[in-house]
Amino acid sequence: MSEQVAMPGVTDSTEAPPSRKVLFAAGAGHFVEWFDVGIYGTLSTVIAANFFAAGDATAALLSTFAVFAAGFVIRPLGGFFFGPLADKIGRQRVLAIVVLTTSLSTFAIGVLPTHAAVGALAPLLLVIARLVQGFGAGGETSSVVTLLYEYAPKRRRGYYSSFGDTFGFAAFVFGSGLALLLTATMGDATMNSWGWRIPFLLALPLGLSGLYLRLKLDDTPEFRKLESKGEVTAAPLRESFRSGGKTMVVLAGLVVIKGVAHWTLQTFMPSYLQTTLHFSKIQSFLAATICLAVVAAAVPAAGALSDRIGRKPLLIIGTAGFVLLTWPALLLMSLGNTVLAVVGMVVLGLLIAAYDGAVSATMAELFPPRIRSGAIAIPYNIAVSLFGGTAPYIATWLISSTGYKLSPAFYIMIAAVITLVTVARSIRETAGPRAKAAVE
Repeated sequence: MSEQVAMPGVTDSTEAPPSRKVLFAAGAGHFVEWFDVGIYGTLSTVIAANFFAAGDATAALLSTFAVFAAGFVIRPLGGFFFGPLADKIGRQRVLAIVVLTTSLSTFAIGVLPTHAAVGALAPLLLVIARLVQGFGAGGETSSVVTLLYEYAPKRRRGYYSSFGDTFGFAAFVFGSGLALLLTATMGDATMNSWGWRIPFLLALPLGLSGLYLRLKLDDTPEFRKLESKGEVTAAPLRESFRSGGKTMVVLAGLVVIKGVAHWTLQTFMPSYLQTTLHFSKIQSFLAATICLAVVAAAVPAAGALSDRIGRKPLLIIGTAGFVLLTWPALLLMSLGNTVLAVVGMVVLGLLIAAYDGAVSATMAELFPPRIRSGAIAIPYNIAVSLFGGTAPYIATWLISSTGYKLSPAFYIMIAAVITLVTVARSIRETAGPRAKAAVE
């Protein structure tokens, strides 16, 4: 019999839903965070032209995705630092620090000199900015998931926890839509020259707004209860590994498809449509914007459904769907028709929405409040770094090496199999009628 992980972190919390202030502060900050991180991938072809030597466009794009991956390489360090820190000083304080760090580093990208101006120094400065951005991002998801989960009423934790992903995808929609608008109004030449800087410069005012909202937010009821009882752990990192080490490995398996699917769809697909499938910039940004908007709208519905029927059905639908439908979806996209490209992307997007709607609450339910943020942050960021941050590079390399334009599908499918096995063997249901029956 396979071992299944119970959910020791399921504790009673207030049945009052989180206020709009809580949702908006957590969500708005998350919006800023993932707009900052995502806009780099959305504008990857423009960044390749500005920060790397002219010549081989594929080599420049691979270099751009290598720098993208560099920001993920350092994310585990951010997770090791910020995750346990949120268990020690509170979720709200860490979220404030993180949004400021990330927005400042993103703004810095918007003012960097290009390769034409300073040569090899340009990509070096770009790497430094991405490293700072990635370090800050290492503390974002775990803290937001923990905060939303701990504010949510017991029977609606899937719904409220999913709002982090909802706002994250809304940020991707905004970034992709902004790129579409700027390209359509300015034209390719102006966009390539200086228009690309505008989204990065917006990171500063957006980040300051997110900081203000998060500073006004109280910490979660569960963390305040730990403080009042003097039960906040003095050594969260050590305690996370001592009491939750095996479960952290399970969480890493849960995150594999989440990382690969997110960053393939959001970062790789716009450049894939342009460079491999030969769509125009406007067509590719339009397809990405429509797809991401569908995901943003569908995630909370999936979260609510996970509260009614359980987490595992949604997790299985998402992962099994990627195994079965990724190659057909990419085949549709390759046919050269914009409508079919949108359909293919939306199919993948709905699978992400099904999975994301359930996975945030699932992650939070794996750990008790004392170590929840750190125990999520460490394996989450390691898995996302290994599989998600490298996904655009690997997908581009696969096409370049094999000459087969649908080859990225197989990387996504392998990631989905890893997560599907993890869900089937190691996750015990904690929501819906099956969980209720098990308790009774």
